[in-house]
Parts: sequence; structure tokens; C-alpha cells
Amino acid sequence: MAEDNSYESMLCVKPEVHVYRIPPRASNRGYRAADWKLDEPAWSGRMKITAKGKVAFIKLEDKNTGELFAQAPVDQYPGSVVEAVTDSSRYFVIRIEDGNGRHAFIGLGFADRGDSFDFNVALQDHFKWVKQEGELAKMEASQTAAPKLDLSFKEGQTIKISLGNIKKKDAGGVKPRPVGGGLLPPPPGVKAGGIQLPPGGQPTVAAAQPSAAALLDFGSPTSATQPSSDLWGDFTSAGSNSNNDAVKPGWVQFS
Repeated sequence: MAEDNSYESMLCVKPEVHVYRIPPRASNRGYRAADWKLDEPAWSGRMKITAKGKVAFIKLEDKNTGELFAQAPVDQYPGSVVEAVTDSSRYFVIRIEDGNGRHAFIGLGFADRGDSFDFNVALQDHFKWVKQEGELAKMEASQTAAPKLDLSFKEGQTIKISLGNIKKKDAGGVKPRPVGGGLLPPPPGVKAGGIQLPPGGQPTVAAAQPSAAALLDFGSPTSATQPSSDLWGDFTSAGSNSNNDAVKPGWVQFS
């Protein structure tokens, strides 16, 4: 915040305060309110605390007309302008000025402790702000005086970035996925239909399957010229010299 010496802000207003004549300080121990005539104040009226720039002003005014009775410019708190008494929290000694370089010390008292607390806090907050503004101003001044850091690239300057140990993938090591849903190709010599042809190129007829009637022959007559389809072999007598004889029916006997 920039300092504006033309703007006057209001910090605190108390409608009733009392002013006392105080005796000279007897020692370095501080002022005591018990030494004042507290039941006979020299003046009573309204108090305002205003701020203009870094300086605060304690103004004592008439309740009705607002006429200025006295004021005390405060440039530091705690300091010599405002001093608390040693025996009470409601009374202070302030140094007032008349604008011509002359000053005097008077006693200032509050009827309520809450009013004296607000008086104290208003001055503390103002000078806390003054301290912060001073620190910010020093920081800005130091930053302005310090040389600016130039991080731009100079002409012909390059930068190298290391990304760590990153292994490149071998493009030749990727195996293609099988086509056709993962089925194996047919063996050599088999066409797309799935039938394998013999070397001669003609399909062979499968051997006749034996029927249940031939296995269980109950003596039914058969043709002598019909070739035997008996899968059990030719059970003829050992003395037979002809292998072309028909198989006699009923070679299986059931009792």
C-alpha cells in the first residue's frame, strides 16, 4: 500500500475521557494515578485517534461543538508520547503539543477498562501496520537493487536433456499373430474340403461294415455264391483243402 499523507483515517473514538493535572515525576519508577486528584478532573470530553501516513494523532475534542482542546502526535508506540501508569490500566500520561514546538504532559483517564483497552489496541495495530509497510519497502528496494538473472539462451547455445536408460523395442522381434482364429494350417495333400485322395487319384470305398445278423446267425438260409462277410474268420476244418468254400451256416450253436 502506497503511503498517502493527505488521507486521514479514523482508528478509535471514545465519547468520554477525563484529563488530569499531574505533578512532576518524583523518580524514575513512573507515574502513579493515585497521586492525581481523580475525583476532580481538569477537563472532560471526547477522544479520537486518527492516522495520517505513519503518524497517529490523539485528539481531545469538546463533546458538543467538536472544538479541539489538545492533541498529541504519536510516531512510536510504546514510546515517550504515551506512557501507562504503574498502578492502574485505565490511566495514561500523554505529551501534547500546541503546534508551535511547545509540549506538556497531562493525565488521561477512562471510566471503563474496555475503553482503555480499545485505546491501547488501536495504537498497537497502527504501528504494527507501519512496521510491516517498512519491511515490505525494504524488500522491494533490495529486489530492485539486485541484478536481474538472465536465463535466456545465448546465440549458439544448446541444451542436452538426459531421459535415463530407456530401451528401444526391437521391431524384428515382434511375432505376428496367427490368422484365422488360431487354427493350424491343413497337412500337405489335403484340399480345402478336408478329404485326402489316394496316390491314384480315385477315392476308395470303405469296407462293408459287418451286420448284426451275420454275427448272430440262427440258421437262416444264405446264398452259396454270396461272399462271406464273417469278421471272425474262416472256421473250417483243418483238413479242408479249399479256401473258396462257402461258410456253413449255423457255426455258432446256442443251447
